[in-house]
Amino acid sequence: MSIGIDQAEFDVKMAFDLNEWAVKTYQTSISNNCIVADASQIKSDFIKEYSNLKTGELDLFSGGPPCQGFSKQRRGAHIFDDPRNGLVKEYARLVKELLPKSFILENVAIFGQKRGLSQLLELENYVENYRLYPHFYNAADYGLAQTRERFILVGIRKDFELPFIKPKPTVEKWRTVGEIIGDLPEPPMDYSEHPDYFNHQRARVTQINIERFSHVPQGGGWQDIPFDLRLECHKKADTKSGGWPDVYGRLLWNGQCPTITGGFDSFTRGRYGHPLQNRPLTPREAARLQGFPDSVNFQGSRQEVRYQIGNAVPPPLAKAVAEQIKKVLSNIESEELSIRKNELQLSIF
Repeated sequence: MSIGIDQAEFDVKMAFDLNEWAVKTYQTSISNNCIVADASQIKSDFIKEYSNLKTGELDLFSGGPPCQGFSKQRRGAHIFDDPRNGLVKEYARLVKELLPKSFILENVAIFGQKRGLSQLLELENYVENYRLYPHFYNAADYGLAQTRERFILVGIRKDFELPFIKPKPTVEKWRTVGEIIGDLPEPPMDYSEHPDYFNHQRARVTQINIERFSHVPQGGGWQDIPFDLRLECHKKADTKSGGWPDVYGRLLWNGQCPTITGGFDSFTRGRYGHPLQNRPLTPREAARLQGFPDSVNFQGSRQEVRYQIGNAVPPPLAKAVAEQIKKVLSNIESEELSIRKNELQLSIF
């Protein structure tokens, strides 16, 4: 998120995370203004002192607190009553105390469903100084070769007149996997990191899985594997009821990949097989498909690196949202903004 916000020409004053390896990656590749901190413990006064800003001066407060408690709606339940939503409550607390001009809250998918409207209204009442703008986004519309859908809630402080409008797609035609990773050389066969590309390192795959995958064409999956080579569960799978179609899946060179997750370096976890080579994606390839520049050197174990890449907000998407927020804060009224001024603020798109 910070990379995209920086690319939108915001001056990122501070970042924090509880994951020390994510912080090390940030410090190594982005900026030193990142610290290890627990959102439930950090005080707004500390953030203001660190950033050298007073209450109400911050232009943008951004975060992606996990909110598993939104996944099911229970009668009489409130979003802040569920302990799984603790960091959402802490995020809202910081918004209320810092009083930024705008905020971005990412990864709250339930808000995008009709049954999530009551939770959205509850949050709106909690941060009563803001108008809320919830939207779905497809990352492929913003320059990625990945059909990743995210839900992003933008809040604009009510003393700003202009509404936030979902940014238009930045590309006329979706980019392809081949366009994004096609110029990368093959990673070393000895499983070491490529000398010219951070995190470009092949995963260790058993010989039998390599053989299985060698039979899969672009766009294909486990059903293309000869019957005698299949896993026992696949020999008995009922394909009419689903049958894990993406397992052992090979990507299309001229197509888009599905959502990159923390399991991208194994084609046994989904459609993460290289389009041309008999191996899964490398972390560098996945990072490119997430929109990260090659200069970012992810730190930590292979698992830590996978999670940092798979859990990230794609920088090009963050940039598009931040640029649109900047227009609102700068009082730049486009023709599109003028047309939609009178629309309801709590519409679900």
